Amino acid sequence: MDTSKFFSLEGRVALITGGSRGIGKMIAAGYIAQGAKVYISSRKAPACEETAAELGPNCIPLPMDVSTVEGCKALAAALAEHEDHLDILVNNAGAAWGVPFEEFPESGWDKVMNLNVKSPFFLTQALHGMLKARSSYDRPSKVINITSIDGLRLNPWETYSYHASKSALIYLTKRMAARLIKDAIIVTSLAPGAFASEMNKAARDHGDQVAKGIPMRRIGTDEDMAGAAIFLASRASDYVVGDTLVVDGGLVNAALGTSIDA
Repeated sequence: MDTSKFFSLEGRVALITGGSRGIGKMIAAGYIAQGAKVYISSRKAPACEETAAELGPNCIPLPMDVSTVEGCKALAAALAEHEDHLDILVNNAGAAWGVPFEEFPESGWDKVMNLNVKSPFFLTQALHGMLKARSSYDRPSKVINITSIDGLRLNPWETYSYHASKSALIYLTKRMAARLIKDAIIVTSLAPGAFASEMNKAARDHGDQVAKGIPMRRIGTDEDMAGAAIFLASRASDYVVGDTLVVDGGLVNAALGTSIDA
């Protein structure tokens, strides 16, 4: 058995939404290091172009707002101007909204549910033809939905639509996987825990304090995220279908609950 190429992404074409910063940027850097050509997309063109310049010639900016179905279709059309197929799609663009229950607005509900649940579905739909153009059961294409441990456990903040959206996307991953496997397209989800980012400001600004509540006693690093995402994109995971890989230092699966001694 030759395992030397298990994690190689040489010759693969990837698209990462929300790829200009945070988790998306971590994944982009990892894919490029493994030999992939990576297109990154984000709503803000300057940030997208700046990150692409930083990551090198194998990172191509393709700015687009995917919060609407029209935006998803436009991104697919823009990619089709450069490539005739797509090997890896990472649905990472997302939003969060935290407001007390009594004040939680419809706008905060709709923004989060649209970007976190609706957009991954319709972007994958828009890219379906490119994803199956070269896919086979010997070399499947991959769709990776970036979910969250907040879809599996509660956090202490009043992020109602975020919790609901990430839980929904974990289950939607299974349903999409059941359909797209017919086209040799594997759909999985990656659920991050505490990684420093604009969305997770607690981990970014108070990492040492957050780390105290994590079984691994630290927040996640760029390498932790890249490693998990490379696994799901590579040959190493070709028999993993519809599952959610939790990357959180043990919060979901290795943290004990609390109890009151009698």
